[in-house]
Amino acid sequence: MAPVPLVACVLAAPASAGLVRTLLRSRLADWGLSHRADDVELIAGELLANAAEYAPYLEMRVEFTLAPDGVRLGVWDSSDALPMVKPLGPVDVSPDAAALDEGHDDGTGGWGLPLVEALSVRCGVDRTPPQGKWVWSVIAC
Repeated sequence: MAPVPLVACVLAAPASAGLVRTLLRSRLADWGLSHRADDVELIAGELLANAAEYAPYLEMRVEFTLAPDGVRLGVWDSSDALPMVKPLGPVDVSPDAAALDEGHDDGTGGWGLPLVEALSVRCGVDRTPPQGKWVWSVIAC
């Protein structure tokens, strides 16, 4: 019997990431791949956060399948904006008095896509006419 993929449609909101991570962990357990759950959940969190940022409170789709070279996780959103990996510079770890102020940007964001790239066998973006895109990652088993 072939492994059953996970397909879900969720609201592009921060709370959806927790639900999706739980579903992914359960599916990995079904496939005997629980040892990959931490990496898969980290990648899912990053892809879902980006989708929610670019298409807030609209629909996101998640597909999670077993592929010959690993598990493939894809997140779709309706935005045509492509993810941009920004160059990572030195990180300032000195205390920041404004760090807890609402809306404060301490400049330490932007690590998500480099993490996804580092943990993936391969990753990419596929546009979906007439709008939107799938951002995906293949994680080794």
